[in-house]
Amino acid sequence: MSTITSPLTPENKKVIGETLQGSLVDLLNLSLLGKQAHWNVIGHNFRSLHLQLDEIVAAAREHADTVAERAVALGCNPDGRPSTLANTNELPQLEAGYINDGKVVAAMTDILGSIIRRMRERVAATEKPDPVTQDILIEITQDLEKHHWMLEAQR
Repeated sequence: MSTITSPLTPENKKVIGETLQGSLVDLLNLSLLGKQAHWNVIGHNFRSLHLQLDEIVAAAREHADTVAERAVALGCNPDGRPSTLANTNELPQLEAGYINDGKVVAAMTDILGSIIRRMRERVAATEKPDPVTQDILIEITQDLEKHHWMLEAQR
């Protein structure tokens, strides 16, 4: 059986593995919440928000893949199983059923804000153990902050 070795010390590998796993959970949950909002948004700004949510979902999925592949490259096993997402989710949840466009904007702004706070903590935590992972997290955080800004401007 093949194994993937890590260039990191065991201590740094643990820090990076936890950081990447937390990022993966946040990004996968963001993609699911974004789709839930996408399917159920109603209101005057339906079309533009419907399309904007698809952009957020696409970005979250792409970033989740990058994070998971980085974890594997460092010898850490990413866990994106539904049970893991449900048991470790830290994001605010959306209400069920149709959601007015204003509520979607507010909820998704809060969700992104929650993720961005944790991503900035992860950026700081990865500075010394692995600057390569830190660089990836910085890029993801920058993109999430752009989406946050674009939603927040609609409040």
